Amino acid sequence: MISQTIRRLPLTNTARRLATLSATAHSPRVLVTGSLGQLGSTMVEALRSKFGRDNVIGSDIKKPTIVQRNAGPFVYADVLNYRSLEQIVVDHGIEWIVHFSAVLSAAGERNPALGLNVNINGFQNVLELAKNHRLRLLSPSTMGAFGPTTPKDGTPDLTIMRPNTIYGISKVHMELLGEYYTEKYGVDFRSLRYPGIISADTLPGGGTTDYAIDIFHGALKQNSYSCFLSANTRLPMAYIDDCIEGTMQLLEAPEHSLSQRVYNVHACDFTPEELANEIRCQHSKTFAMEYQPDFRQAIADTWPRTMADDAARRDWGWSPIFGISEMTRVMFEKLRPVYKDVLFAHPSSKEPNMSSDSTSTAAAAALAH
Repeated sequence: MISQTIRRLPLTNTARRLATLSATAHSPRVLVTGSLGQLGSTMVEALRSKFGRDNVIGSDIKKPTIVQRNAGPFVYADVLNYRSLEQIVVDHGIEWIVHFSAVLSAAGERNPALGLNVNINGFQNVLELAKNHRLRLLSPSTMGAFGPTTPKDGTPDLTIMRPNTIYGISKVHMELLGEYYTEKYGVDFRSLRYPGIISADTLPGGGTTDYAIDIFHGALKQNSYSCFLSANTRLPMAYIDDCIEGTMQLLEAPEHSLSQRVYNVHACDFTPEELANEIRCQHSKTFAMEYQPDFRQAIADTWPRTMADDAARRDWGWSPIFGISEMTRVMFEKLRPVYKDVLFAHPSSKEPNMSSDSTSTAAAAALAH
């Protein structure tokens, strides 16, 4: 069984940029929930680069690797246990919470009860903590908060929101409740609706857009990929460096600069076939792609094709730099060393072996800590 976290690579571009910024007069004490996930692990790295190793507390219900444990403070935290979370806030002098603990789209459809419990009750706990202890709370939302009746192109911040997935429903609940607590109790709540996030640092984690990560593993392992979405399914995407930098920008923005509490963010958009063509240009002309849509297709069909993010650009400087070409180049740069000993890793290898399994026993040692 391959570890769910890929061997850590050197600091991301975001972390390097943040490390060069001058230190603030006061570095906040930050708790990150779900810190061992795809976004949480990279966010912790960026926060520590900016605010210092000991000012950022990672937390999760999973056991960290030795590398993760040695990187900085880590505590066990079940977001469903309010008293446990409160003790962490008090004991560690927490001032800001970045709440990443969530059950994602596809996983939520497989286990609705778990998705509702973690996404709604877990958020309620951190929101109450923010109210009771005067904390700044950033809890990401998602393009999945939109639904089948939402305008698909240039989707605005304020529009019809009638999602038909557990993940989307729970995120609309989160957005509205966060805004309510801001108006009613003065809680400093902030959120941004993520598009699909692409990263080489972790294996796919159950999201509908995860094909855009898995495809690179398939290309390097066997020069082929079987996609669970149809060829022309266009979705908004962002490379993780843009995502983390945007999250940092919103987290640090002066409260008076925020004209709203929830923002769309859009970096680029593409279809599976467009990504496959980019892989053929940069990796292998013979890269083979087949399409076998599953239940995730119905989820993707309810989401925007593009999102309008004018408010994020105006209020706190959202300015992504990675398009499909830049993202593809960086993904291969990071993943090629991981697959250097795998039979199908070289474009001139044998005929493509069409398989949806994107990892292999040969790569396990390289991928696992």
